[in-house]
Amino acid sequence: MKRLILISLLVLTAVVSYAQQPFTSKGVVVDETGESVIGATVQVVGDAKNITATDMDGNFTLNNLKPGAKLTVSYVGMKTIVIPARPTMKITMVNENSTLDEVVITAFGEQKRSAFTGSAAIVDSKKIENKQLNNVMSSLKGEAAGVQIVDNSGEPGATPAIRVRGFSSISAGQAPLIIVDGAPYDGGWNNLNPADVASVTVLKDASSTALYGARGANGVIMVTTKHAQAGKAHIAIDMKWGVNSRIKRDYETISDPAKYYELYYKALYNYQVNGLGLTPAQATIAANKQLISSGASGGLGYPIFTVPAGEELIGADGRINPNATLGRVFNYKGKDYMIKPDNWENLGFRNGLRKEYDISLTGGSDKMQYYLSLGYLNNEGIAYYSDFNRITVRAKADYEALDWLKVGTNVNFSRTKYHVIPSTGNGLFYQINNMAPLYPAIYVMDRVIF
Repeated sequence: MKRLILISLLVLTAVVSYAQQPFTSKGVVVDETGESVIGATVQVVGDAKNITATDMDGNFTLNNLKPGAKLTVSYVGMKTIVIPARPTMKITMVNENSTLDEVVITAFGEQKRSAFTGSAAIVDSKKIENKQLNNVMSSLKGEAAGVQIVDNSGEPGATPAIRVRGFSSISAGQAPLIIVDGAPYDGGWNNLNPADVASVTVLKDASSTALYGARGANGVIMVTTKHAQAGKAHIAIDMKWGVNSRIKRDYETISDPAKYYELYYKALYNYQVNGLGLTPAQATIAANKQLISSGASGGLGYPIFTVPAGEELIGADGRINPNATLGRVFNYKGKDYMIKPDNWENLGFRNGLRKEYDISLTGGSDKMQYYLSLGYLNNEGIAYYSDFNRITVRAKADYEALDWLKVGTNVNFSRTKYHVIPSTGNGLFYQINNMAPLYPAIYVMDRVIF
């Protein structure tokens, strides 16, 4: 019995010792078609010195591999793989052709990127989904070489100006031709819901735009909407929220009313003394009187401070009267208002909310496929009384009636509503005056400095 146990221990020790010994790995590397891959790099993970390359037949040999070692196999144009090392191996590599097989929408239909020889830039739905866009054309910003997107307005419903490869005309039109699902599109770009777009392709050379002739001289932008797909009904819901903020930096200004009055008084005082030759006492009285005057006299208008009777607003030392209190009662149409300095920026600008909701339904059989979508967008501008509201509905269906006959429909409904600040007249002040029911004192504050 003891002899049997001893023999078993010796055999087990020999097996463990053999399993821990280094081994040699030999193998062949081929591609998806079974052809040998010449020059593929085969390296032991964690051992930079133990590396080799496949020969003319795709074979390789690596020595002194430890049990559990892994190999990294790489080759230009193919996906790098990591697999456990074995004494005998056959490794199949896959072409990294995701970019080569990208579909390019052209005037003549669809082509694979590998077969397309023209100049085109593509923005697919994945890139569009990661952006908050009011219109489809804004998705081209920073995504298409040679395409300039210029925002001429910051209004929520404004659309950018597009130039493909610069300015191609001096007196004629410079806008590119817009094609939506194969048909020229002259409608507003805000009528298209970016959530319904599958891809935006910019064609920039003559070979790609030849079908449209002179109309494609400024380039062609082809918008392809999402199409119906056969299979089980699929519902997708997308919700986005955002905030629009004013990022313009202002110059350093005086925000304290007392300091502003003191600075303005100093200019008037210096003119009285140096320009008119008055004494300091006379200049103090004259400058205080002129300070609160209006019209052609150069004053600020009615004072924003209340001063005790018989006292001046600014003392002989050029400082505001310590007895003066901020605010002044002003009678307007028989009603008293307490007038105080207001921040015009806060009255005119805000942090606007952006809310976007999209839902789509797609499905069908081999004979008939359908795509339905509903989108809602409410985008508040950074200025009060500027906003953009849109509701879109798209219905798309394809039906194969016969082997040689396929019919379909593509209907889009869009309702947009937006408010903008008038570009003429007083602009922002006109807008604020229209808010008078909310701010009854605004009418009489038109001449308040602060």
